Amino acid sequence: MSESMSKEEMETLSQKYDYLYFHKDILRNSRLALGATLNMVDEVLNGKVRNGFAIVRPPGHHAMYNEFNGYCLLNNVALGAKRALDQHGLERVLIIDWDVHHGQGIQYFFYDDPRVMYFSIHKYLDGEEWPYLRESDYDYIGEGPGTGFNVNVPLNVIGCGDSVYMAILFNILLPIAYEFNPQLILISAGYDAALGCPEGEMEVTPGCFAQYVNLLSPLAEGKLCLVLEGGYCIKTLSEGVALSLKALLGDPCPRLEPISTPQDSAVLSILNVIKVLRPYWRSLQLQGDLASITHNQRTGVLTWPPKEGVTFYTHSRPESYSLHQECWNPGVMESAQVVDVRVDELLARTVPRSTKHKVGIVYEEAVLNHRDTGFGGFEECPERVERIVQTLKKNGTWERCFPIQGRKASDDELCLAHGEDHIRRFKKTMTMGEEALKVYQSSFKSIYLCQESFTSAAWAVGCSLSVIDSILTNQCQSGAAIIRPPGHHAERNDMMGFCLFNNVGIAAKYAQQKHAVQRILIVDWDIHHGNALQNLFEDDPSVLYVSLHRFDNGSFYPYGGKGFYKQAGGPNAQGRTVNIAWNDGSKGDADYISAFHSLVLPIAYEFAPELVIVAAGFDAEKTDPLGGYRLSPAVFGHMTRMLMGLADGKVALILEGGYSLEGTAQSMSLCISALLGDPLPAIHNTVPSKSGVEAICKTMEVQEAFWKTLLYRVELPTQEQLEVLKSEKEQKN
Repeated sequence: MSESMSKEEMETLSQKYDYLYFHKDILRNSRLALGATLNMVDEVLNGKVRNGFAIVRPPGHHAMYNEFNGYCLLNNVALGAKRALDQHGLERVLIIDWDVHHGQGIQYFFYDDPRVMYFSIHKYLDGEEWPYLRESDYDYIGEGPGTGFNVNVPLNVIGCGDSVYMAILFNILLPIAYEFNPQLILISAGYDAALGCPEGEMEVTPGCFAQYVNLLSPLAEGKLCLVLEGGYCIKTLSEGVALSLKALLGDPCPRLEPISTPQDSAVLSILNVIKVLRPYWRSLQLQGDLASITHNQRTGVLTWPPKEGVTFYTHSRPESYSLHQECWNPGVMESAQVVDVRVDELLARTVPRSTKHKVGIVYEEAVLNHRDTGFGGFEECPERVERIVQTLKKNGTWERCFPIQGRKASDDELCLAHGEDHIRRFKKTMTMGEEALKVYQSSFKSIYLCQESFTSAAWAVGCSLSVIDSILTNQCQSGAAIIRPPGHHAERNDMMGFCLFNNVGIAAKYAQQKHAVQRILIVDWDIHHGNALQNLFEDDPSVLYVSLHRFDNGSFYPYGGKGFYKQAGGPNAQGRTVNIAWNDGSKGDADYISAFHSLVLPIAYEFAPELVIVAAGFDAEKTDPLGGYRLSPAVFGHMTRMLMGLADGKVALILEGGYSLEGTAQSMSLCISALLGDPLPAIHNTVPSKSGVEAICKTMEVQEAFWKTLLYRVELPTQEQLEVLKSEKEQKN
């Protein structure tokens, strides 16, 4: 074709297409780009590589069945998806298009196909942004069997940054992606929404794209294929590609600046997308129904597109196009120097963290010596950690981790969370006889003691501190402490619930005092509320404590109201305690995943911790004899991966409960696999329970007063009300 054309012939041909130029090698280059994409899809689906990035040009997502468009000749991603469906027999492919322009070519390919979910985030400006299409708006959700599988998130304001893009991820993309449960994820990876790109006029940081990769990587067993699309600021384009590639390799994501409230227009776009999608996706249940369509706290959700006075190419296209179309607004270039300074400052702050080892593990046999020497009946036993170690060694995970040297905590370190008199009294058990031990332990609830208990508990604390040291001195990127006895119930002057010393609490205090860590996130997913952890940090604004626990209206251990959802922190730390208190029946994977998407992650990314500590109890696992919940081992791996985008990947897992030997071992193994960057098993239970949604919403009601990111739990029109709005708009036009 073009290889034999003169310059004049190519110019004439170019004028037939919107934003397209021809060159003698353009068809060859387009075929190479497509071939590279197809080869990558084949290699990933054949299991030769886990994931990939096709760094190719020209781009493809605007190319249609019989029309070139927007620099694009062949639709690389669409044809990659077709390859996966037709030649590899896949049934569910997720395409995410974060290029700043709507990829209408991909949308047209799969608009009625339920096997492909197309999710596009793009600059729209109510239709006044290229490609000027009515069908780029939020109400175009697919047709026929594909209804609900086409998702457009139109941004109607410039300057959208990380806060907007992360809100879209948490409130729309992740919930429905988990429910869709893709077998392959293809990403149209355009970087023209990045700060500095004159075409995009957006302010997304390169690190935000890496966050997307990290948070999507638990899906599809890690089968992610990125394909380069647009991006015209060379500095942020190259940085965005590099950081996305590092995320594919499992390297830590750069820590984002604290996310905050998006622009009102962007919030409205998110709510409008949810209002049209929620009839089709059961994971979008957090918004209530409007009693009537005459009033809403956000009146924009009572409207229906399009905006009046906008002319779309959908209905009226030019017969020919100028060879010299402007690619950006003239005013943008006037501020280019200022933007360039901002880009340089951003890149200077984005310094990838370097560690000697990826994951460290600490385990010392001294923790085995704490035993029930009486009549038995306690599920907390040495075999718990022995089975974990056996499992890690058997499946090859152990040898891939750096062995951290454990130690015994000093009395001064124990005093970080406990009183001196309490420690002194406990220490006396080392020389007590059996009868005296029985008398002493009877003064505590759900506790057994032997002469070795104090030493084992001090070793458990010391091993936790060793993990903190290894992470904060950059010896290891992340780590796990395989310890016992557990600790999150151990109060300052009391032992209870199998817990002798507050391992996680002391570890957090130690990180503050020795390593000067300013902000610590503690996530406690043990099925029991960590009363002692909450009490220790209740009035400390530098520690965010998040607990997901079985509450049953205060009738589940440790009983009472400390774990109530209204408990939100002391007077100096309001919002720094977050209790997701489950009631009314057993909970499963989807309840925890939904809580992470809607609550844990938005709050955590707004808090922007420098260290994440997980009180890693596994007694919510489905085979646990005490918990009564239905969580799969895999879901703990998924939650771990979600936390890895925080704090430059500084994540410490410290074992708490978990009393099914095999269930606990498999759960911890998958958590460590997540830290290593391994692919994770899919989650199949993806729709939260009604009571789970109620618990999440109750916690959100309380926490909305303290966190700027919790904006989306509002009443929206029902499907019947949407039809009324749509009909009224059509009649008006």
